[in-house]
Amino acid sequence: MRMTYEGFRPDITPLDAPFWDALRRHELVVQECAACSRLRFVPTELCPHCHSPAAVWAPVRGRGRVYTFTVVHRAPTPAYQAEAPYAIAYVELDAGPRMPARLVEVDPSSVEVGMPVEVVFDDVDDDLTLYRFRPSTTGSH
Repeated sequence: MRMTYEGFRPDITPLDAPFWDALRRHELVVQECAACSRLRFVPTELCPHCHSPAAVWAPVRGRGRVYTFTVVHRAPTPAYQAEAPYAIAYVELDAGPRMPARLVEVDPSSVEVGMPVEVVFDDVDDDLTLYRFRPSTTGSH
């Protein structure tokens, strides 16, 4: 029996709903500007590079490297304290964008900048899937 998820829940808006829908299908997508083809995360209404309002959702492999990280020892709420210490990182995807993420399946003291990681999907309940990153099991990117 799955425990009730007590962590933070996103406020899903029409702008980012396709991202959350893709996670439920265990797919990782980011916005791609229809004018300049730049990938971006977090979703925005205008491209930060060319200011076009036109965008599509593009699948990405979900592989990247730890760009920066911190280890949380004192969690923000009791729902997270049982899991402390844990690592939170910005992952730079091989496709380009950087995504904030929880690192899983890793001892926080062994996390390093540049460490290869891959996306995993966490079905926290029937209505919400979160993305996480773990150390890459393939060793190559």
